[in-house]
Amino acid sequence: MKKAVTTLHTYNSISELMKQLEQPKPFHPLVALINYNEIKISLADAGNKLALDFYKISFKTSFNGQVKYGQGYYDFSEGGLAFLAPNQIVTMSDDEKGYEGYALFFHPDLIRNYPLGTAIQKYGFFSYSVSEALFLSEKEKLVIAALFESIAAELDNNIDHFSQDVLVSQIELLLNYSNRYYNRQFITRKSVHHDLIDRLNAYLSDRFDTQKSYLSGLPTVQEVSDHLNVSPRYLTDMLKSLTGQSTQQHIHNQLIEKSKKILSNTSLTIAEIAYELGFEHPQSFNKLFKQKTNLSPLEFRQTFDL
Repeated sequence: MKKAVTTLHTYNSISELMKQLEQPKPFHPLVALINYNEIKISLADAGNKLALDFYKISFKTSFNGQVKYGQGYYDFSEGGLAFLAPNQIVTMSDDEKGYEGYALFFHPDLIRNYPLGTAIQKYGFFSYSVSEALFLSEKEKLVIAALFESIAAELDNNIDHFSQDVLVSQIELLLNYSNRYYNRQFITRKSVHHDLIDRLNAYLSDRFDTQKSYLSGLPTVQEVSDHLNVSPRYLTDMLKSLTGQSTQQHIHNQLIEKSKKILSNTSLTIAEIAYELGFEHPQSFNKLFKQKTNLSPLEFRQTFDL
């Protein structure tokens, strides 16, 4: 069977996208809001890639089914939010039922001269994959729906000197609520995330126990994220919410615990241990160990009289 050719659709302006979607020209060239119910989704585009030169926030009032999330499938029937940063590439869906709700598009130029232009980097969910969408309770959906309605009402007004100020403020409020709800999600879905942490620890244990680190070097955040099928930023934000540590800190802590076992149970030299764990230079191992324990590896070993 001949393999279907995948096409990448790139849109450099919101007006260009609105034209493709057969939507009216946006009142403001840097921001637009659409209702998915008013758009005809072409299944012929399913599987093709999409890249936007601007931000997108999707508010799905109902996902009508299950969506792949990491290694499993979870019910998104409550509805939720998904976020795209400029130039992220996503695959177009073949599920017509999935397109219910709203999408907000805004160009980086809209917020460039505002504090949000810089602060938007702190909203890590723009770096999450689409499968790591934000679940919303019914109460939260009402709050988010009201924010979208406020933005829609502002976009219906004639543009004046205050239009951009108001729109940027509304977008920032939407992002702040999203930040709050993501933090809630990390806590309320602990079973899912604790399973993720267990798989992370199992992977790191295997890495350190089978001399893979000796051959491949220290495990990286990107490597463990790829193994777990989650985005690096999502993994770090989840870990920080539940453990107070970033992914890099978590890797380092697991590394130190492994090194303590080797130091206390073997007669390998400090340099041999460093190389076995994946360090290129023993000095780097010494520095990290002392930073984490307030002891050098040798001082720690001496406490066991080896």
